[in-house]
Amino acid sequence: MRSWGVRGYDIIGDIHGSGEKLLGLLELLGWRPDGAGGHGHAEADRQVIFVGDLIDRGPDQRAVLQTVRSMVDAGRARIVMGNHELNAVGYATEHPGRPGASLREHSVKNQRQHEAFLTQVDADERAHWIGWFATLPLWLDLDGVRVVHACWHQPSIDLLERTLGGNRFPDGAAGLELWAAAHEQGSAIHQAIEVVLKGPELTLRDYGLPPFVDKGGDVRDAARVRWWYGDATSIRDLIDLPPATRQADGSAYPVIPATACSAADRSFAYRAAVPVVYGHHWRSWEPDEDLDWTQRTACVDFSAAKGGPLVAYCWRGEAEIDREHYVPYPAVGLGD
Repeated sequence: MRSWGVRGYDIIGDIHGSGEKLLGLLELLGWRPDGAGGHGHAEADRQVIFVGDLIDRGPDQRAVLQTVRSMVDAGRARIVMGNHELNAVGYATEHPGRPGASLREHSVKNQRQHEAFLTQVDADERAHWIGWFATLPLWLDLDGVRVVHACWHQPSIDLLERTLGGNRFPDGAAGLELWAAAHEQGSAIHQAIEVVLKGPELTLRDYGLPPFVDKGGDVRDAARVRWWYGDATSIRDLIDLPPATRQADGSAYPVIPATACSAADRSFAYRAAVPVVYGHHWRSWEPDEDLDWTQRTACVDFSAAKGGPLVAYCWRGEAEIDREHYVPYPAVGLGD
């Protein structure tokens, strides 16, 4: 176990039902079962922060939820909402103005993405977890570090804070109306939540580029923006597509040109001084500078549910991200 010697946060990436990896990473970081269903640490003022996406895909949905919830309830952890928790609430919630219809469509694609949670957790228990998901904050702006699921974009966060009255949805009828608005394509709150929990995207046809096939096999005509790369000025630098990306016909994706980006697509760049840690982006271990981390940003999603390690970034008060503060489980490529 690495000894850090200072207080701070162990910020853990997207778990997606990977219970064995979660327990292994907690142990590697010095967190031990406390006999009451939770975990404790020898450093009393140390906390875990989960970046969301606890559910879907993996085999241990219930165990992950129980472990995380017990730590949060005991004050040993915090959590922000991921897009999969957002989607779960929408999938389970009836639209207040459309009886019989849910906020999130029960399409074949949405059902497939949500299958593990639906099959591993029975309906009554799901309702309990959905109620908890609905209370989760959308971001954390802490003393010296920020945590968000997909993208820290201050204009979107400011809009959400004004609209919601804070960093989470309110309770009751007013909250339900806001949940409905958040699922209405084109609404201001929907656009802001899409950026914060799913990341900004650019339209490929605006740059003469074709659609691509994503990791789930779906064809997309918009690609994620490398918002963490504050110096990006060209589409080649800004667009976030894996090297092996294919077109809809199965052919290799064309070389992305060095065409200048529009001001709108560059506007998501993070240039603030406060470090931000985030997940969502399905990286491959090990962390590459400018792609996975910069001086001010650190991604902690390294595809735990697709064979990669579950990863934490151990923030200990530093003003600049330190590559050596990444800790993966299984323990590969540690900087010890």
